[in-house]
Amino acid sequence: MDVVVVESPAKAKTINKYLGRDYKVLASFGHVRDLPAKDGSVRPDEDFAMSWTIDSPSAKRLSDIAKAVKDADGLILATDPDREGEAISWHVLEVLKQKRALGGKPVRRVVFNAITRQSVLDALANPRDVDMPLVDAYLARRALDYLVGFTLSPVLWRKLPGARSAGRVQSVALRLVSEREAEIERFVREDYWQIAALLKTPRGDGFEARLTTYDGKKLQKLDIKSQEQADAIKAMLEGATFRVRSVEAKPTKRNPAPPFTTSTLQQAASSRLGFSATRTMQIAQRLYEGVDIGGETAGLITYMRTDGVQMAPEALDSARRAIGSEFGSKYLPEKARFYSTKAKNAQEAHEAIRPTDFSRTPAAMRQYLDADQARLYEMIWKRAISSQMTAAEIERTTVEIEAVNGTATAELRAVGSVVRFDGFLASYTEQKDEDAEDEESRRLPEIRSGEDLVREAINVTQHTTEPPPRYTEASLIKKMEELGIGRPSTYAAILKTLEDRGYVTIEKRRLTPEAKGRLVTAFLESFFERYVEYDFTADLEEKLDEISDGKLSWKDVLRDFWKDFSGSVEGIKELRVADVLDALNEELAPLVFPPREDGSDPRICPRCGTGQLSLKLGRYGAFVGCSNYPECGYTRQLGDPMNGNGEAGGAENGTRVLGTDPYTNEEITLRSGRFGPYVQRGEGKEAKRASLPKDWTPDSIDYEKALALLSLPRDVGKHPETGKMISAGIGRYGPFLMHEGSYANLESVEDVFTIGLNRAVSIIAEKQSKAGNGRGRGTPAALKELGEHPDGGKVTVRDGRYGPYVNYGKINATLPKGKDPASVTLEEALELVAAKAGKSGGKKPARSKGAKKKA
Repeated sequence: MDVVVVESPAKAKTINKYLGRDYKVLASFGHVRDLPAKDGSVRPDEDFAMSWTIDSPSAKRLSDIAKAVKDADGLILATDPDREGEAISWHVLEVLKQKRALGGKPVRRVVFNAITRQSVLDALANPRDVDMPLVDAYLARRALDYLVGFTLSPVLWRKLPGARSAGRVQSVALRLVSEREAEIERFVREDYWQIAALLKTPRGDGFEARLTTYDGKKLQKLDIKSQEQADAIKAMLEGATFRVRSVEAKPTKRNPAPPFTTSTLQQAASSRLGFSATRTMQIAQRLYEGVDIGGETAGLITYMRTDGVQMAPEALDSARRAIGSEFGSKYLPEKARFYSTKAKNAQEAHEAIRPTDFSRTPAAMRQYLDADQARLYEMIWKRAISSQMTAAEIERTTVEIEAVNGTATAELRAVGSVVRFDGFLASYTEQKDEDAEDEESRRLPEIRSGEDLVREAINVTQHTTEPPPRYTEASLIKKMEELGIGRPSTYAAILKTLEDRGYVTIEKRRLTPEAKGRLVTAFLESFFERYVEYDFTADLEEKLDEISDGKLSWKDVLRDFWKDFSGSVEGIKELRVADVLDALNEELAPLVFPPREDGSDPRICPRCGTGQLSLKLGRYGAFVGCSNYPECGYTRQLGDPMNGNGEAGGAENGTRVLGTDPYTNEEITLRSGRFGPYVQRGEGKEAKRASLPKDWTPDSIDYEKALALLSLPRDVGKHPETGKMISAGIGRYGPFLMHEGSYANLESVEDVFTIGLNRAVSIIAEKQSKAGNGRGRGTPAALKELGEHPDGGKVTVRDGRYGPYVNYGKINATLPKGKDPASVTLEEALELVAAKAGKSGGKKPARSKGAKKKA
C-alpha cells in the first residue's frame, strides 16, 4: 500500500474513490509549516537561514502521515501543480525525514491538472522528484515578504502610529489605488458640446450622423467649448444641404478570446457575476476538487491557478465534438485554435481553466451545483468552448456626408454595424463588447453614394468630462497583471489584505483608499520610493521566475535585495517625526488641506485664525490639528470634507453648539475629533469631553443627551452591604457598573442613565457569583456546530461580545470581517483555529478531561 498526500479533505475524498484499497489518501490541510510571526524567523546574517514552526493541528496530521508512511510501501506527494503545491510537498517531505519515517522507501511526486479518474491514473504512471527550483522560488518569495514586512512594519508603527503594516506587493497595489484617487482629485471638469443631424434618404429611411469637421477643421472631442459656438454651428447646419460623399461597407472578422487564466477569470467573474476575487477562487476550488454527480464524484474544471491559455489535445478534441453537437458544423473551424501565453512565469504556465469534460454542459450540471457554482461553471464552459469556435463575421458601414451652406462647409459621419454570422458570439460575448447590440440596433438603412439627404433636425447636446473611474477588483487585477506585479495565486490575497487592514474600502465594487491607506502610500513614496516602484517590483517578480527556471540562485537574489533594503531602513530609523510630517503635509496637501471656497489659505486654522494646520500623529493614527494647541483645540479627522470656512463640513463633522451648562455656564458643543464624534463642555486643556456611544449618531444628540454624557460616571447609590458607591458609566468595552474596583457589564447604554440601586446590586451579585464558580463572563451559546476536530472535541461558531468567532477548546478565532457565521465550513474553521494556535506559540489548548464532552 502507498500513502498519497494531498492538501484538502475534499480532494482526498475524491482521489481515494479513484485509487481504491491499495492506496491511503491523507490531507495535509494546506501548508503544514510556516515562518513564526516574530523577529528572527529569517536570518540574513546566517545566510538567510529560516526557522519553521508547526502548529498543533498540523503536528497531529503530520504524525498521522508519518505513522501511515512507516506501515506503507512508499509515499506519493500529489499536491497542487504550482509553486505553493510544490512547497507543501517539500515541507511534508522535510518533516518526514526529520521524523525518520521514510526508512529508504520510495518517494514520488505526481501532478495532475484535473481531478478526474484518468488524469489521476496518468499522473501516477508518470512520477517525478520534487522540483527544487520551484521550491527555491517559494522560499525566496516567502523570505522576501517576511523581511519586508517585519523590517518595514516596525518603522511604520514608530513613525506613523495607526498604520497596521506594509507588505512587499500589497504596498504597490495600494499605491495604484491611492494614485488613482489623487488623479480624481486633481481632475478639472470641462464642458463640451456635440452635434448630430437626423437625416432621411430619398426613400424615407432615417438615420443619425455626427459632426466631424467644420470649416475644414477636424473636430476633436472637446473642440466645441461653449453654447454660443454650438448654436452658431447648428444655425449653419439648419440652412445647409446634405449630400452623401462616400459609402464604405467593410467586412471584418472578430476572433474569440482564449480560455480563462486566473486573472481573466477573476476579472470576468467580477464584471459579469459581481463576485470578489476571493469568492471566485473559493467557488472555483470546489469545482476543481470535485462535485457529486449522481453518485460519482468528479472535478468539473481544471486547476484554477494558472497563466496558461492552451488546452490539452484531448480537451481540444472534446471541445470540437461539443461544438458540433451543441451549435452545428458551421460553428466548427477547419482545425483547432492554438493560443500562446504572454506570461513570463513559466512555473505556473499550465493548461488554461476549462471544463474537464465538455459534454457536461451547464444545463446538465445545474442540478448538482448551487446557484453561484452553476453561474461560474457556465461562464468557464462557454468561454472555453467559444475559444475553439469560428470567428464572428461583422460588416461595418461608414457613410461620409458633406453639408454646404454658402461658403461654409461641414462633414458628418454615420457608422453602423451588423453581425452577418455570430460564430463564437453564439456561446460567449466579452463584457466589454456588450455595446455590440447597440451598434447592431443602429444598423444603417440603404444609403447610396452621391445622393441628396433631407435634414429633419439638428441636435445639440452638452456633456462634461469625467475623471478616471476608481479601480474595481477586476480593473486593478488587470493593471497589476499588465505591470507584472504579483502572480495568479496572489491577487485575491493582496486585495483581501488591503481591505482587512482598513487601507481600502470596497463599495459598489469600487476600491476607495482610506485616509490611513493614502498616508502609508505617501510615507513609502517619500522614504522608500524604490520599493514601491512598479518596475522594481515587476523586476523582482521576474527574478523569482528565473529562480523557478533554475537560472538564478535564490540566495543571491536575497543578498542583492537585502543589502540595499536594510541600508534604506537604517537611514529612516533616525528620521525625526517632524520630518515625516513635513513630507506628508507636502505629499498629501490636496487631501489634508483642500482649497476653501473663499480662496483663503487652507492651512490657516479656521478657529483661532493664527495657527497653522498640520498633520498630527496620535496613538490611533493621523489627524489634522492647530499649531497653537493647547490654547486652540481645533482638530478634525484626516479626509473630512470642509465647508466654506475651513471647518469640517456637515452636522456629523462640524462643531455644533448645543447649549450652556446650567452650573458652570460653559458652552456645550458637539464635535468631531480623531477618535470620532464627541461632546465637550468648555474650551482648552481643562474642557470635559465624552465620546458618543457606539449606537448614538451625531444627528441624534441634543442638549439633554449631551448633559447626560458629560455627567458620567453616574452615582447609582451605596451598596447596602459594603456601603461603597456603585457607579454607572460607558467605557472602552461599552456600558458598565463599577463597585469596589470591579466591573459588571450592562445590556444597553440607556441602562447607564436609568438603572436603579436594587437592579445594580443584583447584577453585581450575579457577576460575583459567576466569578466565584470560575465561569467568568460565561460562554455564549453555539450558533452552529461544525463537527469534530481531528484532535478531538467539537468545533463551533459562537457570537461573542466583539462579534462571531470559531471556538475549539480554549481557542477562540475571530471570523474575518464580513464573513457570514452561517456559511463557515469545518475546513475554514480548522484553518482559523490553526492560525490562532500558531500566533499563541503553537501550544495545544489545555482541556480538562471532560472538555470534549462539554464543548
